[in-house]
Amino acid sequence: MTLTENLSIISLVSQASVLVQLVMALLAGLSLVSWYWIFRKSFQIRSARNKTNGFERDFWSGGDLNGLFQSAAAARHQTGGMERIFESGYREFTKLRAKSHDHAATIDGARRAMRATYQREMDDLEAHLAFLASVGSVSPYIGLLGTVWGIMNAFRGLSNVSSATLAQVAPGIAEALVATAIGLFAAIPAVVAYNRFAHDIDRIGIRFESFMEEFSNILQRQLR
Repeated sequence: MTLTENLSIISLVSQASVLVQLVMALLAGLSLVSWYWIFRKSFQIRSARNKTNGFERDFWSGGDLNGLFQSAAAARHQTGGMERIFESGYREFTKLRAKSHDHAATIDGARRAMRATYQREMDDLEAHLAFLASVGSVSPYIGLLGTVWGIMNAFRGLSNVSSATLAQVAPGIAEALVATAIGLFAAIPAVVAYNRFAHDIDRIGIRFESFMEEFSNILQRQLR
């Protein structure tokens, strides 16, 4: 077998030691799962942004609040986060207004209802981001473990050889470095996606919080 054949990716993986193969398999699995969540979160965040834009247009167009509430309540599982925040706040507002004449308590109750829904929406958007962060931070070290182990095996194999040549050293070193390459392949997309998603979710969260403040002011004016 030629040196080129020994250094092909398939032969390097197949001829690697058991521990290095396990490291490669683990990293490949982490990469596949992280790509799955990268696509899932990308679609989820895009959908949340589009639904937020649509609801803001409807809300600020001057439509009737009761009509918006009925529409949101009728299709609660298809609405976006901002619409669900609006629904929970307006529902609590109408209940408290009918039971109490304490305006401050009514507004405070609506705020608490919106805040609880806001927390649920943010938890849903941020779900599995920690996994991407973990893959991004841990994968290079897992790959480095495989690299160190492979290099150790390569040098141990040379202990019984009187004179080492490039053809004897190269396959073992290359096999070890494949683990690092796979670790970086798993880590880089996860880190990039995590940073992007965290930024997008923060912006959506700011829009939610701004809406809650503005909607609270609208409800306050309705009580005067």
